[in-house]
Amino acid sequence: MSTPANSAPMALKPAHVRRVRGFWIPATLIGVSALIYAAAALYTEQYAQLSFGGVMGLLQRMVALGLVAIGQNFVILAGSIDLSVANLISVCAVIASYLMQGDPNAMVYGVIATLALAALVGVINGLLVTRLSVSPLIATLGVGMVLQGILSVAFTKLRGAVPKSFQTIAYGNIAQIPFAVLLLAVALSIAGFVLTRTVSGARLYTVGGNANSARLAGIRTERVIVGAHVVASLMAGIGGLYLASWLGAGTPWVGRDGGYGLDSIAVVVIGGTLLAGGRGGVAGTIAGVFVFATLDAVFNMLQIDAFLSQVLRGAIVILAVGAYTFRSKGHVA
Repeated sequence: MSTPANSAPMALKPAHVRRVRGFWIPATLIGVSALIYAAAALYTEQYAQLSFGGVMGLLQRMVALGLVAIGQNFVILAGSIDLSVANLISVCAVIASYLMQGDPNAMVYGVIATLALAALVGVINGLLVTRLSVSPLIATLGVGMVLQGILSVAFTKLRGAVPKSFQTIAYGNIAQIPFAVLLLAVALSIAGFVLTRTVSGARLYTVGGNANSARLAGIRTERVIVGAHVVASLMAGIGGLYLASWLGAGTPWVGRDGGYGLDSIAVVVIGGTLLAGGRGGVAGTIAGVFVFATLDAVFNMLQIDAFLSQVLRGAIVILAVGAYTFRSKGHVA
């Protein structure tokens, strides 16, 4: 009689352990980063950085990279990668500005057209990877170079500006919480729900874990991978719209100079997602974004050369991959 009662907790233990581990990584990253941020603010006597407004400013630093990284998380979970996002951000920011031309009546049209273009780029990336069997690294790098070339040639004919009302996205707030932070929170919540509570999310993990097994199980792996690339491109498009709102206009270098391509991959890896695919989640990814945001803020407070920040970012990525590979005992990121 006692055997079933005693065996029940043992049956539940693996799932419980997975949940604890899934929580441990982002909680540790956020906790340590927050402590370093607070220590830097106290050391430099910049106490305003610890106020509500200062914290909201820190969170707003996360928005652009956070949006792009959420999309990057999808393609990496599927066992792919997207190096075109940085240039796609620039394209979307420029196109949105050109279509709106400062006219509030053109905002809806500009947003829809921009996101449609982003989705098309995602479809192209996905088809190159699945139908033509081009390496994701090469396919998306090539698409990114094409986008950058188009911008370089056509930018002089695509100048424009977003209307003041559109800049509310970047500068508006509700109850002193920036709209941009709320946008990131909504995107994060939707992504987390899709990955953990839907069939599509389960299929994404399955395809990333073992595409051949997923195919034998009846999953249309090509659709899953193309869908992941569309999500990544749409999130890059939303990031481009946000940056156009922040700057008031799109520029050909806003995505590239922002480092959103490699940084989005780095924060996904720091958050515990395997580059091989099949394991990870957006909670760890957003924690990785928080690490980079606090790192930039701390370097600004300490007035340290920004180039050293890049060195430290690289070291963090290497240490994170090494730690996860060692802990996984057999998984290679």
